[in-house]
Amino acid sequence: MTEPSQDEQVRSSDQAATAEEQETPAPQPDEQLTPAEESPAEEEQEIEDELTVAQRAVGELTGDLQRLQAEFVNYKRRVERDRELIRENATYAALAPIVEVLDTIDRAREHGDLDPGFQAVADQLERTVERLGLSKFGAPGDAFDPTIHEALSHVGEDPEVEVTTCKVIAKAGYRIGDRVVRAAQVLVVDPATS
Repeated sequence: MTEPSQDEQVRSSDQAATAEEQETPAPQPDEQLTPAEESPAEEEQEIEDELTVAQRAVGELTGDLQRLQAEFVNYKRRVERDRELIRENATYAALAPIVEVLDTIDRAREHGDLDPGFQAVADQLERTVERLGLSKFGAPGDAFDPTIHEALSHVGEDPEVEVTTCKVIAKAGYRIGDRVVRAAQVLVVDPATS
């Protein structure tokens, strides 16, 4: 056998190298190297950061909930106040015209006893409007108050009074709660001047 030539030797060594390359796979770029273990201090810091974020989120949600609850309570109060105002306005609108009927009954009583049948109707009407909140005010001797009395005229001076006083009640006043339906129409006297 003859010895291989130098070219043949180079070729056979190249073939052997190629065969070795084919047998050993090259490292794949997709493969990741495993990270080194994190230290306990880094793990604690990470947990504290997550806890802080969670606490901040809980605080924000609690604040939102409190605001919504306050808005709901205010809404509820507003609805109740509006409902009460509507009820008062409806009562006022229904009872205000009845004041003239009550005046007619008062004038009839001033002229004498009422017929028993009419007396029963008048009493029932007065009880009903009183139960609904309509109350009568104004009596001789009351101190004059311009917010609830309408002075029709002055009838002089009276040494027995110390302030301007209602002497005669021409028409009684009516109110529902604190709301005046009609001011009492009165004649007033002033205290005597010395």
